[in-house]
Amino acid sequence: MATATLVDEYNVLSTNGQGKLDRISKPLKSSKSPLPEVAELDSSSATADDVVKCLKVAGGVIVRNLLGSDEINRILEDVIPYLDEDQPWDGEFFPPETRRAFGLMGKSRTFATSIVGNPLWIGVADALLTSHSKYNWVRYISFSTICEYTLLIEAVQVGDKNEESISVPQVHNTIAFRIGPGASAQPLHRDDGPHHPDHRAIAEHVLGRDSGVGLFVAGTKATKANGATRFIPGSHLWDYREGPPKEEQTFQAELNPGDAFMMLSGCFHGGSANTTEDEDRILLSTFSTRGWLRQEENQYLANSIESIKDLPPALQERMGYGLSRPFMGWVELKSPMLLLHPQSIKDLKDLWGS
Repeated sequence: MATATLVDEYNVLSTNGQGKLDRISKPLKSSKSPLPEVAELDSSSATADDVVKCLKVAGGVIVRNLLGSDEINRILEDVIPYLDEDQPWDGEFFPPETRRAFGLMGKSRTFATSIVGNPLWIGVADALLTSHSKYNWVRYISFSTICEYTLLIEAVQVGDKNEESISVPQVHNTIAFRIGPGASAQPLHRDDGPHHPDHRAIAEHVLGRDSGVGLFVAGTKATKANGATRFIPGSHLWDYREGPPKEEQTFQAELNPGDAFMMLSGCFHGGSANTTEDEDRILLSTFSTRGWLRQEENQYLANSIESIKDLPPALQERMGYGLSRPFMGWVELKSPMLLLHPQSIKDLKDLWGS
């Protein structure tokens, strides 16, 4: 049978001033394709571009030393009481030996600033999930400064100027996991399911395909024996109608405390079995999604305003309190940031400038 090929897709040239297709044929990726290697980078030298290049090829990448031991210890001190309070999941997706803690933006400032606010992670999410669109009837002219941070408060002035709207990513979820001895393996799954994807196979990654990207930071050592996350490299490029995934294709991301595994949400993955007798594995995770999509974890109810009001404004916006441009997510036609900083702006006009 002839190999399926991708023809005339995502290869548009405009050198002659006209939309001309570059007729390049490339093999489509599938479960029968050779699996790409999973790269290892170090946070001391890796750039967001380095990480993105690896993610585009394999769908996942290990980043060593993303957090220091002091940061990990502070986060564990914050979240372990909540893990201790959790009860076994009523179902099969999480084994009964697993405990979880949610709403971590309001439970651990260090989690918020060092994981969700990690500069390398922010750069990766921005590169993959920022959305650009053109519109021709709104200009932004109202900004404010809060704690030396400039943010959009409202969009005003209807007109005919062609402007570009840029929607930045937002927090999708925040979860800490503690997987105890005897836990069985999770089934392999994709994490972009809540956004109803229906992708077809492609030859190579293109921006715009992903609805989310995930960051898993090891709170304890993660080994094959205690259940290190396994995933299928390259599965983000497959036809979503293809399945089921095969265990023999998985790669396990073994990590030391503070190491991270970043992964596109379109990759098959799952927690592995903890076959040890006395080792807990703690994983600190967050996902980002596009600013105009619904969050998996409702950040406004998972975290009280009181618990997050002192976070840096950039992180508050990242949670979804900032407008997704041009004007998604307003309250009374104004930015939700005013709920957190009502003293910062006076005499605002509404979104339409009236």
